[in-house]
Amino acid sequence: MQITSSTVALITGGASGLGEATARRLHADGAAVVLVDLPNSKGEELAADLGERARFAPADVRDEAQVQAAVEMAKELGELRIVVTCAGVATAGRVVGRKGPLPLEKFQSVIDINLVGSFNVMRLAAAAMSTNERIDGDRGVIVMTASIAAWDGQVGQAAYAASKAGIVGLTLSAARDLADKAIRVVTIAPGTMETPMMAGMPEETKASLGAMVPHPSRLGRPEEYASLARHVIDNGMLNGEAIRMDGALRMPPR
Repeated sequence: MQITSSTVALITGGASGLGEATARRLHADGAAVVLVDLPNSKGEELAADLGERARFAPADVRDEAQVQAAVEMAKELGELRIVVTCAGVATAGRVVGRKGPLPLEKFQSVIDINLVGSFNVMRLAAAAMSTNERIDGDRGVIVMTASIAAWDGQVGQAAYAASKAGIVGLTLSAARDLADKAIRVVTIAPGTMETPMMAGMPEETKASLGAMVPHPSRLGRPEEYASLARHVIDNGMLNGEAIRMDGALRMPPR
């Protein structure tokens, strides 16, 4: 689906990392962008930096009213045709650790943000997209973010891996649900990436993680995620699929 002067992209987690890189790419390619992120994020500054046709919508992806307000903001800018869901957390914890069972509320919180939040954004955005006229056969494209942890969950990743596996499982069903509305759904599952989650790690740790990747032996770059998201938008035959972007990495148990 081509990006036109009326195209609007809504990106969750849009104030940093994969979301920021995607917002910058799509804005540079001609789309208006709505950056959905928490109120204490740098979303306002990023929208100002991008300038014309960029807006910040403070929201928790789990909140129906806040996400709907972001969708309405997108509709005011033009036609909401692209959604990229990058908002997520990676709270660690073993099923049973030194202090006992993983607190249920910690597991529930990760599932709610990563999986339920992605679904909340998808369903509200898809309802808005369904009224669009078709461009290149599509009314809209939704790109969700999983992780290779969906298949290769490591020690301490029970909640995170389950949430990302849920997104992978949701992809085909959602694509089939939305096919009659001409809305495509594709998931990108990154490997180890240079994101704010990695920022606090020592350089030697990041180098070690990069060396685990068969080729190229480095961490992935947010711009590479953004490039793949753009290709998904462009390629009308990509639908209902989860695409690993990991340099052939298969994560070990720990």
